[in-house]
Amino acid sequence: MDNYKKIIYKYYFSKRSGKSLPLSLGDLSGKRPFYKNIICQHFPHDKEVSVIDIGCGYGAFVNLMKELDYHSTLGIDASPEMIKVSKKLNIKDIHQKDIMTFLKNCDNESFEVVTAIDVIEHFSRQELFELLFQLNRIIKKGGRLITHQPNAEGVFGNAVLYGDYTHDLSFTRKSMDQILQANGFSDIESFEDKPLRYNFKGVIRRFFWSIFIRPIYLFLVAVEDGNIDRKSIFSKNFITVAFKK
Repeated sequence: MDNYKKIIYKYYFSKRSGKSLPLSLGDLSGKRPFYKNIICQHFPHDKEVSVIDIGCGYGAFVNLMKELDYHSTLGIDASPEMIKVSKKLNIKDIHQKDIMTFLKNCDNESFEVVTAIDVIEHFSRQELFELLFQLNRIIKKGGRLITHQPNAEGVFGNAVLYGDYTHDLSFTRKSMDQILQANGFSDIESFEDKPLRYNFKGVIRRFFWSIFIRPIYLFLVAVEDGNIDRKSIFSKNFITVAFKK
């Protein structure tokens, strides 16, 4: 029998409860505020930079990058189903590639920005260590890696970790700092995946998160640990940005 991940990835979205493949670009609007926030908050201002989105799915993030004039952008994903959808949606520069094989064939310092959104949790510890080594190798000096991953410190973090059978790992900001430093990255910073204030519902969610939910979590951790770490991250997922010196 094939590896279980290979079987699941073949129909990664169409055979998941509550998931459906997009039929038009309008169907990609759901994550648009999230992707736009990453670009606005964490991308370089120079729009001529070369960018690769690994594990890009059907290319929603790549499509938005290009829409916002980051044209030197491409995406790779191992799922033939995802690539087929990206072609139907006419999203450019999306390629079906095994991530590790692709990276090993890239020249040193090929890209200035690498994004890995909801990707690294799919690797084993050893595989992830090798992946980060390759990513550091292909990123130009001064370039950056941007990741988004499940938060093991979050109260509902297990819902993300175990919500997908192909997830192997969950992380904390400290474990991300540890593995990234070990692979040559520096100036590492992690950010809470807070509700975004892009509509009325988002404003209300952000209000309750900031005024009630986060302080309660912070209080509980303070009781357990005996001190307050205001850098603690409590959202289900979090974003990490790391640079190559």
